[in-house]
Amino acid sequence: MPATPRMLVIGANATGVSAASHARRLRTPEELEIVVLERGDFTSYSSCGIPYWIAGDVEDVDDLVVRTPRQHRERGLDVRLRTEATALDAEARRVRLRTTGSPAGPGAPREEWLGYDHLVLATGARPLRPPLPGIDAPGVHGVQTLDEGRALLRALERVESDVAAGRRRAVVIGAGYIGVEMAEALLRRGYDVTVLDQAEEPMTTLDPDMGRLVHEAMDGMGIATVTGARVAAVRLGEGGRARAVVTGDGTAYPADVVVLGLGVRPETTLAEEAGLPLGDAGGLLTDLAQRVRGHHDIWAGGDCVEVLDLVAGRTRHAALGTHANKHGQIIGANIGGGYATFPGVVGTAVSKVCDLEIARTGLLEAQAADLGLRYVTVTVEATSRAGYFPGAAPMRVKMTAERGTGRLLGVQIVGREGAGKRVDVAAVALTAGLTVEQMTALDLGYAPPFSPVWDPVLVAARKAARAVRAAVDG
Repeated sequence: MPATPRMLVIGANATGVSAASHARRLRTPEELEIVVLERGDFTSYSSCGIPYWIAGDVEDVDDLVVRTPRQHRERGLDVRLRTEATALDAEARRVRLRTTGSPAGPGAPREEWLGYDHLVLATGARPLRPPLPGIDAPGVHGVQTLDEGRALLRALERVESDVAAGRRRAVVIGAGYIGVEMAEALLRRGYDVTVLDQAEEPMTTLDPDMGRLVHEAMDGMGIATVTGARVAAVRLGEGGRARAVVTGDGTAYPADVVVLGLGVRPETTLAEEAGLPLGDAGGLLTDLAQRVRGHHDIWAGGDCVEVLDLVAGRTRHAALGTHANKHGQIIGANIGGGYATFPGVVGTAVSKVCDLEIARTGLLEAQAADLGLRYVTVTVEATSRAGYFPGAAPMRVKMTAERGTGRLLGVQIVGREGAGKRVDVAAVALTAGLTVEQMTALDLGYAPPFSPVWDPVLVAARKAARAVRAAVDG
């Protein structure tokens, strides 16, 4: 009697367990054995929630865990914690495993090879940690995993115990999504926060003029935001712990704790060593069914892959839990005997720092120029509700459209309460390939508590449509 086919999943977070769970719903244990490897102690958790756990909005780490290893095992998945894949032999269809212990405590490492019929690479992304003096010292923290978040929280509690009556100082390196979210979390914990970023303005996912709004708002909140700052080293103090961050001009920023917010890169070390195809951003390349190109029995999804940008027409790295979960569903469906595809993304993201909401979708000006597109941009000031309604908050909307065709290329929004999620309208318009003229006719909901008569996104679309027509006439 033939052996039961084995689905081997590397990574037990969004993509990995989503793929495994969906495949299990379609195939019984007698039809498909499913083994899930996780090098840490947690499964199915929200990395995006870590800053809010640090800030105190989330009370306990368990609140960020959607499903525990025990719960997955009860559903027919063989979940193996503290087990890392160290080598992939694609030709022999096997993976070398290294197990370092159990949650109860470390044990002697064990190594073995495990074969597969279907391999799912859900290895995620790794935080950028530049090779600088002191960067690996105690007191310097990443926040990509729950294990890292737990280590940071314990470090903060030690600092708060040691300097209860004095100034607590934190330096965040990098002003992207994680950087600004962690800056808020530390500010709310009572720290003097300095954010260092080498770019012209924070949030390089925005155009510089929109990033400037974020800069001004952060300064107004009491977060010292230093741009054009190239970090040269982490200076160590007593016991070899981080005590300051030094920039290229010699300025030292004192720190009781240092947090890295420099962004992430696809974790594809295993795939690269095995000779699997990678894109320009270092992510795995797959087809629309999330099968690794040239390998019928290997699948990949989540933060370790590149996805098709529907606006740019090329692949890009987009590390978001929304895509990761979708990829898992698609992989699980395909391995389970069905068929599903992932068409691509338009680059939508939303974040906040204190009460400032930040959103974008589509292309930035620099990206449009890099693609050789001719475009127009417009900016409008608006409010989240009817101007006379209590709580109406200001926002700025920037819209980019293609000259000639009027095709929507991108939207950025920075504002107060009610601003951020308006980007979803633009994301739908981008996915549908609408022109800014067509957008002006969208039938959006209106009532004074929710929107002005003309929604801010539609006000921007009207202005962009006029700019497109003027460019043609000119």
